[in-house]
Amino acid sequence: MSTVTGTALQTSYPNYTFGTKETQPEEDPSVVARLKRLEEHYEQHGMRRTCEGILVCHEHNHPHILMLQIANAFFKLPGDYLQAEDDEIQGFKHRLNERLAPVGSQFSGEGVNDEWEIGDTLAQWWRPNFETFMYPYLSAHVTRPKELKKLYLIHLPKSKVLSVPKNMKLLAVPLFELYDNTARYGPQLSAIPHLLSRYNFEFVDEEGNVSAATPGGDPSFLPIRVLSKEENGNETMNGNVKHEEQVNGYGAQGAA
Repeated sequence: MSTVTGTALQTSYPNYTFGTKETQPEEDPSVVARLKRLEEHYEQHGMRRTCEGILVCHEHNHPHILMLQIANAFFKLPGDYLQAEDDEIQGFKHRLNERLAPVGSQFSGEGVNDEWEIGDTLAQWWRPNFETFMYPYLSAHVTRPKELKKLYLIHLPKSKVLSVPKNMKLLAVPLFELYDNTARYGPQLSAIPHLLSRYNFEFVDEEGNVSAATPGGDPSFLPIRVLSKEENGNETMNGNVKHEEQVNGYGAQGAA
């Protein structure tokens, strides 16, 4: 798929391989524990920096976002917080490798596995206090924010191997499913269609031919596609999905 804005052209293709790797348990068992760890980080290093990636693919000529679903309960983008000493882009690439690169490939030198092309910064979300709420702006009275999360557009290459931890699912969620759906996905994820509205898309098939382009016709109903499922093989989508903040302090109103 290509995205076009002005004279800029970004191209990605549907030639991806999905696998699984060992479980990656969440660091914090609860919201309280996560906020406590954030407070400890702030006392030692100052504001926490977090980076997450928006990876766009396509299905039936409609853009989809690759997301991780944990415990059949909440959704998050690939990425994580950075170490205090990390360069932002290099630290972000390392986090993407930890989450999605096949085992043993992080230092293999094979571009199909370990190379990430970081694109535009699409959004910044601020955490003003040691609370679950995050905002797409920083109020004038907040001089010491506790966390800054940046969302980056990731340019996917012609082919790539993605390996997902066994305790997570990799989902391809269509834009129209995300749009205005804060009840299910929270304000950060449901805002992604707005963030991508600046781009025009060209959809490239497996032979490298442009099969469609936007603007186009209205998409028909497309279900969320499970690309990589949990170890127990359960692909059921629970309609009563918990918000991340109910599980470990991330999603819904003020996703972390």
